[in-house]
Amino acid sequence: MTKPVPLAAPRIGAEERSAVDAVLRSGMLTQGPETRAFESEFSATVADRPCVAVNSGTSALLLALKALGIGPGDEVILPSFTFAATANAVVLAGAVPVFADIEPDTFTLAPNGLSSAITSRTAAVLPVHLYGHPADMTALSRVARRHSLAIVEDAAQAHLAMIGGLPVGTLGDAAAFSFYPTKNMTTGEGGMVVTNSEETARIARLLRNQGMEQRYRNEIVGYNMRMTDIHAAIGRVQLRSLKTWTERRRRNAAVLANALRGVEVPIERSDAQHVYHQFTIRVPGGRRDALSSALSEAGIGNAVYYPVPVHLLPAYGRENLDLPETNRATHEVLSIPVHPSLSRNDLRRVVAEINRFTGAG
Repeated sequence: MTKPVPLAAPRIGAEERSAVDAVLRSGMLTQGPETRAFESEFSATVADRPCVAVNSGTSALLLALKALGIGPGDEVILPSFTFAATANAVVLAGAVPVFADIEPDTFTLAPNGLSSAITSRTAAVLPVHLYGHPADMTALSRVARRHSLAIVEDAAQAHLAMIGGLPVGTLGDAAAFSFYPTKNMTTGEGGMVVTNSEETARIARLLRNQGMEQRYRNEIVGYNMRMTDIHAAIGRVQLRSLKTWTERRRRNAAVLANALRGVEVPIERSDAQHVYHQFTIRVPGGRRDALSSALSEAGIGNAVYYPVPVHLLPAYGRENLDLPETNRATHEVLSIPVHPSLSRNDLRRVVAEINRFTGAG
């Protein structure tokens, strides 16, 4: 029987297990020296900005917003073509999500969509670096500055992505990364708040730990969103391989882009570095679901991210919005394997099955 080609393959090995064992032997299991070391080492990937490790990417988004003072009475503009966590964080902060359309080539927030959605209550913009390609931060930042809006980057899928020579996570007032198991690196579960100021980072640290830096001296009302040292130890090991894994993702993406026929492959803008959290193709003509089924039958992992835009989810139910590029994307996108564990034969199988389906093989 032919071995399946998984859509994602988290890489956990002996080094991660050894690091976890060391933490277990130490007796310091919760937020401690491993967490502080992980924050310092991750900071080197985001131009030495202050970093605050938390228990999930959603927590990172929420604390980034709240640390910047975003809350009740505020509106936050974001794309609807994203995972629900992006909008959920806005609601949990007490603000109102305002959904705008995306650019068709990168699936990221369209600058003209941002401009048209701004009202007197708009306080922030939350661009998503979707699938690992940076949003057009030059244009988005220009609009945000004109209207004095805070910028919070959702970089959950974009570790080491760059635009204009600058790493994502350094292009706004704050950013949030995720370390969920299927991300480009993992801590098992976890997230990171990245900020442009020590004071914002201090507020985020208070918020993650019941509002206190010193025990029993609670300065504000906070949460329990700490990262454990067990998770941080895994992250420190993973971080050492992140650059190599990213290079493999990019090489695999180049193979797929050059060989696939009959589908639209992802683009990489000239000023950007795509890190291919997902290799997401467009399948026009209403054939996406049929291709997905064909790949699944051939043992090739694939998925639709995202089949329902956030504004149409039951939790939001804003059917009156006109977001044509968002709606088109939900009917055409399909993500296929690109992860660093793929063999050459795996890539050949993926290409052969897609090209056979499109009549190009």
